[in-house]
Amino acid sequence: MSIATAEVSTDRNTSTGVPPRSNDLVKVLHVINGEDYGGAERVQDLLALRLPEFGYEISFVCIKPDRFERVRQCQATDLVKFPMGSRLDISPVRRVARMARQGGYAIIHTHSPRTLLIGRPAAALAGVPVVHHVQCPAIADGSRRWLNQFNAVLERGLLSGVREILPVSHSLGEYLSRMRISNGRWTVIPNAVPVRGPLPERPRPTDPWTIGICALFRPRKGIAVLMEALAKLKIGGLKFRLRAVGYFTEPDYERQIKEMASRFGLDDLIDWRGFSDNVYDELAEMDIFTLPSLQGEGLPLAILEAMAAGVPVVSTDVEGTPEAVRNGIDGVICKPGDADDLAAGFARIMRGELDWQALRESAHARQAEHYSDTKLAHDVAAVYDRALGKTPRTDNSVRHIPR
Repeated sequence: MSIATAEVSTDRNTSTGVPPRSNDLVKVLHVINGEDYGGAERVQDLLALRLPEFGYEISFVCIKPDRFERVRQCQATDLVKFPMGSRLDISPVRRVARMARQGGYAIIHTHSPRTLLIGRPAAALAGVPVVHHVQCPAIADGSRRWLNQFNAVLERGLLSGVREILPVSHSLGEYLSRMRISNGRWTVIPNAVPVRGPLPERPRPTDPWTIGICALFRPRKGIAVLMEALAKLKIGGLKFRLRAVGYFTEPDYERQIKEMASRFGLDDLIDWRGFSDNVYDELAEMDIFTLPSLQGEGLPLAILEAMAAGVPVVSTDVEGTPEAVRNGIDGVICKPGDADDLAAGFARIMRGELDWQALRESAHARQAEHYSDTKLAHDVAAVYDRALGKTPRTDNSVRHIPR
């Protein structure tokens, strides 16, 4: 579909309440990786659906095009592909700048060190401001230390010229402060997911409990620790099944984890579900949701989705997770990398030490009040307004999470 000539029917996205395109909407160009459909990509997808309500229309440029194009919800949103040939290939810069100028885009928005490498100079060439999302600490994003260090140095250098920076949690704001980036240049805007409506009634689970996880399965997600914790639950006589929704990003890691599961005698207790394009159908089958991350999170969407579905969360004390999940109130927060503590967290709920029904009710209410898609779009639109020198918008109906 052509960016310049695209026509969209007036019933676009009626299921989400997003109005049809209008000449009054300000155009924003999001430069994204597009390789996966993880948390950062899902936030961009959500913004494409919700920002028209606040006067902004998104188009996408993918520099590592792959899964995002196929599985995104915002299929009517314009998307073009300017692939990078290598990690430091800056050839897409001029193409992005030309697209911004000719398409009348008022802002370029980036979401990773790689996209910032393209988006920041493109914005300078096009004469438009750049807004940058910080979804996770670059220094702890992957398993290769040298690459993390490279990305952190790259991001720090490129951020020197970016006025509007959006960390998705207060812990990432503190990370930026440690990088000596003034807090006058960044605004915390938590990630969010759609509100699901009234909490469905569910009886307290009976044996076996269904523990679930939805993630891109990679080392920093703590899947190996989860296998150890499940083995401890089994030894302790607790009855459960694991519903694992997602896919492995590395074949060697998949082989390692599945060999570990076999060694612990867990093969018959794990349902490897693969990728799902309807996560809420999966969550409806879970009694407890877990994300035992070791590091490198910002504010995981999977946790917010579990809260929206009223599934108590057992997760770890990394970055923004404990900002969303209050220990003993909305779920359980455990020590990262500690299989004993993770197993104990599951057991506190399964044995009734914590009231499962109270946890799910609290988690559901907290997501609706503080982590809604409406709040996310409103707050991003307010940053766009500021970047363009517009009068600040006010909306007392949008609730903001306390620090």
